[in-house]
Amino acid sequence: DFLPLKCDACEQIFCTDHIAYAQHDCTSAYKKDVQVPVCPLCNTPVPVRRGEMPDVVVGEHIDRDCKSDPAQRKRKIFTNKCLKPGCRQKEMMKVICDQCHKNYCLKHRHPLDHDCSGAGRPLSKAG
Repeated sequence: DFLPLKCDACEQIFCTDHIAYAQHDCTSAYKKDVQVPVCPLCNTPVPVRRGEMPDVVVGEHIDRDCKSDPAQRKRKIFTNKCLKPGCRQKEMMKVICDQCHKNYCLKHRHPLDHDCSGAGRPLSKAG
């Protein structure tokens, strides 16, 4: 019997019965575990770098890259950012100014509200 044994992940001392990661509930086992986690929603493998926690990486995958329906419904739909300097508002649909043809939020959509520089040029040459 070679006592004591040192865990190579958490570096704590254990006997031969408890040296396995599962036996002592090792909190650092993810550093040595080389399994590739699979996304529970889209069933694709999610690459994890050494030292990263698989649960966190799979959660980020679900929030950003997952192609399953529940993950896509959960994503933000407000992606059209207002171009008025200092405004951080985002809208679900584009609100284009008729004069300068830039995207603004509902608060800054009128030419007087965003210091429009369009000078009233028409949207098309025909108009």
